[in-house]
Amino acid sequence: MTIRSAPRVLAAATAALLTLGGLAACSDDAPAGADPDRVDVVAAFYPLQFLAQRIGGDAVRVTNLAKPGAEPHDLELNPRQVGQVSDAELIVYLKGFQPAVDEAVDQNGGDRGFDVAGVQPLRDAAAGGHEHEGEAGHEEEKTGGKDPHVWLDPTRLATIGDRLAERLGTADPDRAADFTARARTLRAELGQLDADYAQGLKTCQRREIVVSHTAFGYLAERYQLEQVGITGLTPDTEPAPQRLAEVAREAREHRATTIFFETLVSPKVAETVAREVGAKTAVLDPIEGGPAGGDYLSAMRANLQTLRTALDCS
Repeated sequence: MTIRSAPRVLAAATAALLTLGGLAACSDDAPAGADPDRVDVVAAFYPLQFLAQRIGGDAVRVTNLAKPGAEPHDLELNPRQVGQVSDAELIVYLKGFQPAVDEAVDQNGGDRGFDVAGVQPLRDAAAGGHEHEGEAGHEEEKTGGKDPHVWLDPTRLATIGDRLAERLGTADPDRAADFTARARTLRAELGQLDADYAQGLKTCQRREIVVSHTAFGYLAERYQLEQVGITGLTPDTEPAPQRLAEVAREAREHRATTIFFETLVSPKVAETVAREVGAKTAVLDPIEGGPAGGDYLSAMRANLQTLRTALDCS
């Protein structure tokens, strides 16, 4: 069922609809807001869940709208999830990344939405890397012209975490100092991650990364890499044959030894390019669907090691 046809859970509804809303809002067998000692938070996808859990600690109850391991770009919400959005005390999302979530927040979120895209200006979709005729216009039409993958720059994620701590403090003033302290601790960890990336990618034989879709613009910008995308910002876009040929030409030009693909996307396109240029393939995780194991920090460190190997860094 789509958002447009899903029932709204409203304060003025009849008793029958209130009952339905209570059922729809259940998560982990407990209705949203059932625990008066915790702030009920809905996160739109994994990196925002990670932030909310790390900064909120035991004072929050976090529900992730995107299932672990599922591609979050084209998430569709069922009535139960619409109820979760309606009942949440705070909704953490990134406007423009998941249209169904945007619509649910507009219709049912009131002033409880926290749009992380409003914390710092997002990159233009066409900024940096290689853009090609027919690619940029299509992607900008689908994304509003902005690259949403802001969490792949740990310094930007730290700033979002600081603002999230402030919003949690507004929702639960008695624990505001705790939220601020945890955000400060997380900022230190993200700062160390940033330093490790800067040092680890400082001296490399190559600085071009050929990726299955252009999710890594923030990471490339932060660490002076150049992103060559087989497809644009939307991972399920089917590249045209001429695009594949162009990427293969550029991969040869830059002597790329590795073509990167993602855990949530079929590797076939990357494998096609790799065969064409005599390269191997490897996973570079955009972390939007959640890591297979560990958390954001461990996934980012795994990405760093993968990049160091692929780019022959010393």
